[in-house]
Amino acid sequence: MFSSTLFRSLTVLALAGAASTALAQGYPSKPIRIVVGFPPGGGVDINARLLGPKLTEYLGQQIIVENRPGAGTNIANELVARAAPDGYTLLINTAALVINMSLYKKVAYDAVRDFAPLSLFSMAPNILVVHASVPVKTAQQLVALAKSRPGQLNYSSAGAGTTQHLAGELFNLRAGTKIVHVPYKGSAPSLTALISGEVDLTYANIPAISAHVKSGRLRPLANLGPKRSDQLP
Repeated sequence: MFSSTLFRSLTVLALAGAASTALAQGYPSKPIRIVVGFPPGGGVDINARLLGPKLTEYLGQQIIVENRPGAGTNIANELVARAAPDGYTLLINTAALVINMSLYKKVAYDAVRDFAPLSLFSMAPNILVVHASVPVKTAQQLVALAKSRPGQLNYSSAGAGTTQHLAGELFNLRAGTKIVHVPYKGSAPSLTALISGEVDLTYANIPAISAHVKSGRLRPLANLGPKRSDQLP
């Protein structure tokens, strides 16, 4: 998902924001918790577990990754917003943190007031991917199939308000299709549903789908990013 050089540089940038005020006070003097709003096995969780050992090495304190999935990451967001602002509770999230402010009538946090951003850790575009049994090999063929079967195809997401959900609705809007949204409590169960054939397609990042693409269980149709990926050109 990123080169080792990029990984290191972004890790240092994240620490710079925290270290400038806290290290003078002996920070960190105890383990640091990284809260993830998704279950284990998804892209955000993978990122957190890649970051953890590097932070442990740099800071000399144990990094604990804690998964708090559900409610479109609101459970994790609220937990971190209510935590003591001492630098020992961090949050790794996607754009869902900000999206939820406009998606839900009431949330128990303010994305601007209650959080101090440290760094963009990684970028990974979502990939439109279908189950191998779906009889299409291009996005154009998927559009044609969906239009011939309105409301019969479905797509999974990591939850309401996630980038996967919004990607699916944007696809429906622009293509004029009616592919039904089926939300799950994270990328991992969403992907499991696709692999088992419970749903027809999803939008997921490359680290999560690469092994299943190689095995032939899933078929990628399109990259939602602005340019081609080196891993899935």
